[in-house]
Amino acid sequence: MSAAQAVDLVTAGPPLVTAVGAVALLLGGVLLPRGGRWALPGASVTVLAAALGCVSWQAWGTGASRSTFCLRGGACSYVAGDLALVLQGAMLLGSVVVVLLAAHTVEDSRLPGPEFFFLLLTSVTGALTLAAAGDLVTLLVALELVSLPAYGLIALRREDGRATEAALTFFLVSVVSATVTLYGISLVYGVTGSLHFEGVRAALAASSSHPLVASVGVVLTVAGFAFKVAAVPFHFWAPDVYVGAPLPVAAYLSVVSKAAGLVGLVLVLVEAFRPYADVWGPLLAVLAAVTMTVGNLVALRQRQAVRLLAWSSVAQSGYMLAPLGAAATAAGRDASLGRAVGATVVYLVVYVAMNLGAFSVVAAVGRHRPRNLVEDYRGLARSAPLAAAALALALACLAGLPPGLSGLFAKVVVFRAAVEGHVGWLAVVMAVNVVIGLSYYLAWAVVLFAAVPTPGSLDDGSVDGAVGVVRPLAAPAGVAAAVLVTAGATVALSVAPEIVFQVLPGVAAGVP
Repeated sequence: MSAAQAVDLVTAGPPLVTAVGAVALLLGGVLLPRGGRWALPGASVTVLAAALGCVSWQAWGTGASRSTFCLRGGACSYVAGDLALVLQGAMLLGSVVVVLLAAHTVEDSRLPGPEFFFLLLTSVTGALTLAAAGDLVTLLVALELVSLPAYGLIALRREDGRATEAALTFFLVSVVSATVTLYGISLVYGVTGSLHFEGVRAALAASSSHPLVASVGVVLTVAGFAFKVAAVPFHFWAPDVYVGAPLPVAAYLSVVSKAAGLVGLVLVLVEAFRPYADVWGPLLAVLAAVTMTVGNLVALRQRQAVRLLAWSSVAQSGYMLAPLGAAATAAGRDASLGRAVGATVVYLVVYVAMNLGAFSVVAAVGRHRPRNLVEDYRGLARSAPLAAAALALALACLAGLPPGLSGLFAKVVVFRAAVEGHVGWLAVVMAVNVVIGLSYYLAWAVVLFAAVPTPGSLDDGSVDGAVGVVRPLAAPAGVAAAVLVTAGATVALSVAPEIVFQVLPGVAAGVP
């Protein structure tokens, strides 16, 4: 087989657009006027919109190629299938919200704007590439391209000791996870002699028994990705990193970066390691159960908003992993894995909207109440009724309660995957965890509409005069736009759930 590759740069348009845009922002940042606060965020949104246009053209355009960097034998390193395009679109939209949140944070915290948006777009480039990866090397390089710029984003707030500690923690975790993943991939390559997903799957399927070396390689690769999605016991970095990072960066790590890690895990398991589903299936089912349980139990004790969302994010990872573990563990897994991928993708898309919605309101409140304790949200419905309504809706979605119908339907889809996979114990664990999650989500929602605290109880003195008189909570234009966009997306997914609950499972079911 010839090593010469057919290259179509138009097909790889989305990551190329963000990569070129990142370099242009870095180089052009020194030329922008200092008073143009929206120049860099506006340029970043333009770049992301252009990449989204490329995704849309490939999804609905005629004659659009879907693969490139292909060997003459047919194996390709970049494959923009329907599933990849859907996930790229979701990550791009999530990145737009992160840019809106970051617009004023960069200015208020005196962060270097060109470097910040360069690193952000570079990380997005890795996420877009990862969604369309067709071989193990591309997958690993793209995963590191997501992680390393994120380390820089966390560390940009140099005068903050917590940010430095969080950056070092994230860097060390990234190095360890990359090492574990690379070692696992090397073992798989040694057994199969191939790096492309198709070749790996064919070689693994050709063996009548599972060689121990290949099984160890599969397990190590799963463990490496478990670091990225903050699955227990590889979750320990997430809470401290989320709290120490600038809030828009925490939102990015919680949503876009996690989505990239989950996408990579889905690809490598379903596309490459499917013949070894009886090896990674039970492992993934146990990881899902332990992850959602630990995340929810620890979240019960949290009183700081960002730390609570961090542990909630850990628990949400468990729900997203559950369908894959259930389908791979059950009999007839080849027929059910496609539906399991659909359930995971549905939950992921809904999670992007509802979790970014919560982070957007937390960003608005955090500007006025620096402690950002859950108690600081008491009476928010009186000082900022729209923000309180948006946060209440996001919390209802995360809990799976009306009026957050999109979150409710997403949990139903995940439950159905476990039940159809005949993994009853996992469905029971999920049901118990939903009840546990209700405790802290509802407790936070109740605080929003509770009585206003006494004067002087908040750090910023936001209570004036007598009890019950609260100054309006002003939010910058970018943060307000992020709240409106995420709330609108959550409402749309709740009113018209067929957007994801009919289209996406069909797309994912086409995974070979």
